[in-house]
Amino acid sequence: MEKAAVLDRLIKEHGFSVRSFAQKCDIPESTLYTILKKGVGRASVNTILTICRNLGITVEELDEMATGVSGKDLSPSYEDVEHLLARNGKEFSLEQKIQLIKLLSEIDDKKD
Repeated sequence: MEKAAVLDRLIKEHGFSVRSFAQKCDIPESTLYTILKKGVGRASVNTILTICRNLGITVEELDEMATGVSGKDLSPSYEDVEHLLARNGKEFSLEQKIQLIKLLSEIDDKKD
């Protein structure tokens, strides 16, 4: 489900019209209408934060509702860690390198 559709559903579930919710958020009704019809991609971050705050959710929760994927479910893959090391490994401290070794061993354990 698109983020705009999630917002539209939540606004209705909270008993608001587009006009009344825009007033609650102190944003122009036309701005909210455009977000709901064309998507959140062109809206300002502050506007989306305001909308989410007034719905009692976080931006992360909006994303989870739209994608069905929890940010907590996204653990790094071996390839993610390998890419990170290739780009930044020389700048890591000894402690950071040790943490990465532990992380890699946890990833390997999950594969088995």
